[in-house]
Formats: sequence, structure tokens, C-alpha cells
Amino acid sequence: MESRLNAFLERADAVLARIEPLLPAPRQAIDWSQCLAARWQREGRSGFLLPLEVSLDMRLSDLIGVDNQRDQLGRNTRQFLDGLPANHALLWGSRGTGKSSLVRALLAEHAEHGLRLIEIERDHLADLPRVVEQLVKLPQRFVLFCDDLSFESGEGDYRVLKSVLDGSLEQAPDNVLLYATSNRRHLVPEKESDNENWKRVDGELHPSEAVEDKIALSDRFGLWLSFYPFTQEHYLNVVEHWIGELGSKAGLQWQRDEALDILAVRWATGRGNRNGRCAYQFARYWVGLQLLEQKA
Repeated sequence: MESRLNAFLERADAVLARIEPLLPAPRQAIDWSQCLAARWQREGRSGFLLPLEVSLDMRLSDLIGVDNQRDQLGRNTRQFLDGLPANHALLWGSRGTGKSSLVRALLAEHAEHGLRLIEIERDHLADLPRVVEQLVKLPQRFVLFCDDLSFESGEGDYRVLKSVLDGSLEQAPDNVLLYATSNRRHLVPEKESDNENWKRVDGELHPSEAVEDKIALSDRFGLWLSFYPFTQEHYLNVVEHWIGELGSKAGLQWQRDEALDILAVRWATGRGNRNGRCAYQFARYWVGLQLLEQKA
């Protein structure tokens, strides 16, 4: 009997010796006094926080034409940092209009005051309880950031998420907030057929359960901020800002004129987008071209 046990243990040791090199190295706890951001990384049925190297070059002053949104989210974030009541926030609207940039600019503004950012994908939001559990006793203030939180018709995941948010957000520790971006205010597309089942009760119209279910998810966020498509003037002002920023770093002398505006508008038209991202890309193209021609 003893010989069989010894043989089994020897085989087990041999198997473990082969498996050990394949196992991930033990992970060290994140030093949040030095690390400013992390990403929740799914691994099997669990996950871990992966430290990120982040650039803090995006400033609040770089966000042109979104003063109201910037002021509201900035005020909410300052309340959060001061240990005062603050709301989870949903930033919704057209792509490229500054939603994600605003969140990252707030990190740059308040990192020295203890603000930290944790990115979490939409498909991993069911892990929120695990993430929050790791943060509850830490002195820093954490914004959980979900970029592009939206669902397509027929996806039932939003009901699961609603249940998770109910438990994780309403009972979240006071050092955790959720900021999310979306291209839809109600996160789930609303169809014309949803409006066919409204009921009249005592002379008042009441939405169907399907409509209320879809609206309920965005109701978990106390602060809604809308980001609208850029007008041409707004777009050109952002172009001017970024050419000024990039040009000054390179010592480029330049002046805005009608020809430059025409080029910028053509650039946006060719891409079918007139937004902040497009303005920044044009500025990089134009400044780089001017500097290249100076070297010729």
C-alpha cells in the first residue's frame, strides 16, 4: 500500500514539474501610490487588475466647445474626491466628441489628489463585485470606466447587467464611481414597435414593460451628459486649437486663414466625420506637412 502511495506521489510530482512552467507567474499587488490606471483582465472564471502606463497629456483646456459637460463632470469628480456624495455618470452622444477624452483629462487633472482609473469592458461588467471588493479598503478614489456601453436589439445581456449594477453600484463603497460612455442615452435601441403597447390608465399613458426595462438601465446613472455632433465652426475651432498646440511645440509659425479652413473641411468631408478626433488628426497631418516642407 505504501509503495503504491509513493508511486502515485512521484507521478504527481512529475506532472506538477511539467505544468509549473506553464502557469502564470504570481502577481504582485498593485502599488496605487505609483500606478494611476489599470484594466480589469478576464482570466478563466475570474480576473485580475492589470497595471497600465497612461499618458497625462490630455488637459481639460484641450476640450473645446464642451464647457457645460466638462464643468458638470468636473464638479461631480471633485465632490467624489472630497468624500462628498457624487453620482455615477453616463456620457452619451456622437463618437469622437470628447466623451472618453474628458474622463482621461480628469485623471490627468486629479491624479495627484488620489484619483485612479480602472478600465472595464462591457462584457466584463458582471465582474464588478470582484473589482469593487479589491478597492474597498484602499485610500485612493477609483473611477471604473466603461467605454462604449451599449447593446444591440435582441441582446438580453443588459438585463443581467442591470441586476449587477443594482447590487454593485447602489451598495458601492464611497471610494468607487462608475463613468460610462455610450452612443445612446438609453443604452439599448428603442424600436417603433416598443411604443405599440403603451397603456392608458386613468387617462394617463404608461409605457410597456419592454420600454421601461430598456430605460431602467440608464437610470442607474445619476448624471447624464449629452455630447452632440460638431457644427462646422466648432470643428474649425478645435482644429485651430490643436494646430496651435502641436505647432508651438515644434516652433512652427502659422496663421489661420480661409485656405486652411477649406482644407480642414475637406479632410472631415472625406472621412464622413466632423468631430474632435477628426480635427486632431487633421492638425497632426497639417503641422507635420508644414514641418516637412520647411526641411525640404
